[in-house]
Amino acid sequence: MAGELTEAMRREVDDLARRFGEPLRIDATIPDGFGDPIRRPDRVGEVCMVIRRPNGRLLVSTKTFYPPGAYRLPTGGIDAGERIETALLREAHEETGLTIAVQRFLAAISYRTARGETVFHTFAFLLDELGGALGSLDPHEEILDHREVRASELSALADRLDALASARSDEIVGDWADWGRFRAVVHRAVAKALA
Repeated sequence: MAGELTEAMRREVDDLARRFGEPLRIDATIPDGFGDPIRRPDRVGEVCMVIRRPNGRLLVSTKTFYPPGAYRLPTGGIDAGERIETALLREAHEETGLTIAVQRFLAAISYRTARGETVFHTFAFLLDELGGALGSLDPHEEILDHREVRASELSALADRLDALASARSDEIVGDWADWGRFRAVVHRAVAKALA
């Protein structure tokens, strides 16, 4: 999104809010030097997939190159010109192999620099798993492991992400500590929305 929402995206957010409930609307500050995923040319924003399994727990995952123990809710990029809902359904299928149904629009997060420039957006949705076999259909995702957590554990997960040690990484084009603070925002928003 690299800036303010387009008029078409604002209309889609309003439509999604009518269909799936008014989301928490959050403005969050992001470090100026932070790169991934907000400055990647292959995406204009992202969806966060809060997948509720049949046992009521939520799906989290980690990737091969993440710091040890860095589990998080899955996210996926919104391509230029792609609708948010289309990206949500596509990414949920690609990253998990599961069939899902959208239940609630949980959060719409706008990330701003310290100077107030809007640079990225995350849209979080609660999805119910309907079927399928859990497993990434995209080997480029490099998903190492999936786990299930209770909604009440999301704040602790955010705390762990927030506390990642500073270390430069080519995989995220930046620092793991900045990445962890960025990723913690949506976990706290989802925890609040589900409380």
